[in-house]
Amino acid sequence: MNWKAKTLLHKGVPRIAVYFEKNAALIARIKTFEDARWSASNKYWHLPDTEANRLHFKLPLAHTLVPNAEGIASIETFKRYLLSKRYSPNTINTYSEALKSFLTFCNTKAIKDISNEDVIAYNNDFILKNKFSSSYQNQIVNAIKLYFKIVKESSIEIDKIHRPKREKTLPNVLSKEEVLKIIDSTENLKHKTLLALIYSAGLRISEALNMKPKDIDSVRMLIHVKNAKGKKDRYTLLSEKVLQLLREYYTIYKPKDYLFEGQFGGMYSSRSAQVILKQVAEKAGIKKPITLHTLRHSFATHLLESGTDLRYIQDLLGHSSPKTTMIYTHVTNDSLKKIKNPFDV
Repeated sequence: MNWKAKTLLHKGVPRIAVYFEKNAALIARIKTFEDARWSASNKYWHLPDTEANRLHFKLPLAHTLVPNAEGIASIETFKRYLLSKRYSPNTINTYSEALKSFLTFCNTKAIKDISNEDVIAYNNDFILKNKFSSSYQNQIVNAIKLYFKIVKESSIEIDKIHRPKREKTLPNVLSKEEVLKIIDSTENLKHKTLLALIYSAGLRISEALNMKPKDIDSVRMLIHVKNAKGKKDRYTLLSEKVLQLLREYYTIYKPKDYLFEGQFGGMYSSRSAQVILKQVAEKAGIKKPITLHTLRHSFATHLLESGTDLRYIQDLLGHSSPKTTMIYTHVTNDSLKKIKNPFDV
């Protein structure tokens, strides 16, 4: 296999990047690795930074890569606990990997002897030293707090575990014209319908891909979003134009189980949808860094700019707290446009 591999941070998470020239056989082979993903912007495949993957790609092993025997057993217990609490598979995987990272750092200690000082040392000597993001650090804190709640004998004081200072970043938002450019530049009907639906209903990509045809209520002009984040159901808006697209799409593609299905059936891939957006955005001449979630951010911002009450936007997006929705007041330019620039006076 003619490849080159190296460890790196991908969006603040430790991964192994694999580079090789485009080749169907090599692509098929890399896809056999668990959680293998293609980064269209960086032009590499990336995999979890695990001992097995390091060995496969002949990368040096880190001495803290594996937890001790007690730690490995604890991670399995933690997974069963999360499963019994009905956490989503994605959350279980995220929290388990986060706990694994912390327990590998503490692999010379028994679980009962791990203390708050070890958490501080982990933050300083691993998180900060490797320049991991505060969101990744926050995932670790969530996992540690949740795990040590179920540990009978522990030296950890859960309430004294501090969180990283929140990064005050604002979401990237497209103008209405830019959204229309993207949708109009999408020639494939399935892709056009998917992107238009995500924007017009303010959906998370997981919500759009989990949707069934019966969730579209064309009589009430609503979309039933089921079992979304936090295991909550909600209703959101159904656009007249998107309804027309959906009817045309349904007539041609005739989806069986999910509204959007892959070439051979089953749920459509979120990775494929993300790649499609990148390609179409480039074709439309959009230079901003965007993801599928940018369409959801844009939906909320455009509603706010058109005068929609923040409480309604919160309901449409399915936010538990109004504080989450309030971020869109900082990206709308409706109020800013009313201010006369002193340079122009």
